[in-house]
Amino acid sequence: MCAQPAPEATPGRVVLDARDIARALTRISHEILERNKGAGDLVLLGIPSRGVPLAERIAERITSVEGYDVPTGSLDVTMYRDDLRLKPARALLHTEIPESGIDGRTVVLVDDVLFSGRTIRAALDALNDIGRPRAVRLAVLVDRGHRELPIRADFVGKNLPTSLVERVRVTLAGVDEVDAVTIHGEGDTSEPTGEAS
Repeated sequence: MCAQPAPEATPGRVVLDARDIARALTRISHEILERNKGAGDLVLLGIPSRGVPLAERIAERITSVEGYDVPTGSLDVTMYRDDLRLKPARALLHTEIPESGIDGRTVVLVDDVLFSGRTIRAALDALNDIGRPRAVRLAVLVDRGHRELPIRADFVGKNLPTSLVERVRVTLAGVDEVDAVTIHGEGDTSEPTGEAS
């Protein structure tokens, strides 16, 4: 009996290409400015790994409109996750809080995919250990539904209804080869992102 070759990763169905992602981030940036009435007290914190470059891109767009450099950083939520004991050990990622801190500021958490809501719950717990923001908002590139916690995004690039067996993969130039959001079906062996968010 001969062994079956491992299935190749399929490219998935592209739901957002580079231009769609750029437009979505521009829209999110303007919505943040409108809701906040400017950029004066904003801090953007990306959730590693792909939330960080998304936060940086949003900050660039806000700066181009407001002429003000928005403090940007990263917030690792690994040690605050409620599934640590269920999954193999994970590497700790980098947390970088701007020098101005978060106390009394409006913090916008930025992530690539919102799914169950558990990553965002962990981010809120991590923020509590760092300081006390005036308000916390959430910006995501993709909201795929299937929430397990009462969490919703304030700013969404694309609402993307999916089934539970589908996987959403976000790739970003600078981290990956290209900007794209793809959906992969059951049996796809490619590495998804945003699956526990």
